[in-house]
Amino acid sequence: FAPSTRSSGASRTSRSTAALSLPDTRKITRRPRFRIGKVIVMRGESGFDPFAISRKGAQGLMQLMPATARMHGVRESFRPSDNIDGGARHLRMLIDRYGGNLPLTLAAYNAGAGRVEAAGGVPDITETREYVLKVLRYRKQYLEAEGGSVLQARP
Repeated sequence: FAPSTRSSGASRTSRSTAALSLPDTRKITRRPRFRIGKVIVMRGESGFDPFAISRKGAQGLMQLMPATARMHGVRESFRPSDNIDGGARHLRMLIDRYGGNLPLTLAAYNAGAGRVEAAGGVPDITETREYVLKVLRYRKQYLEAEGGSVLQARP
């Protein structure tokens, strides 16, 4: 499949004419133990496009790099359930690593834990800083839409 470039830096294959439909998204998010974190990461990473491919090779809804997908046992990165499961495992690993610090977790998801460690915090990478702010904004929107209070993320 020939990818076409998206302005966000990800590509879509010609198989993908649209992101997941709202019913598809609702079906996936009704799964047991589904958390808002997965939704905001999917929105920030792929815009809910199961066939998204980044310029650096990240794939699917949760934009898993091939090595990360293998590490978490993902067999098919373009199968939404596999990609979400692998992305959720990776996200959980990072949440645990950074003690629940959401900005650091998101920065590590986007730029890699090595870059976060080397920087001693969110790295000074424009794309990563914008990503963290964007996903935190999505989190606030989802929580407000659900009628919940918005807890402050730890700095």
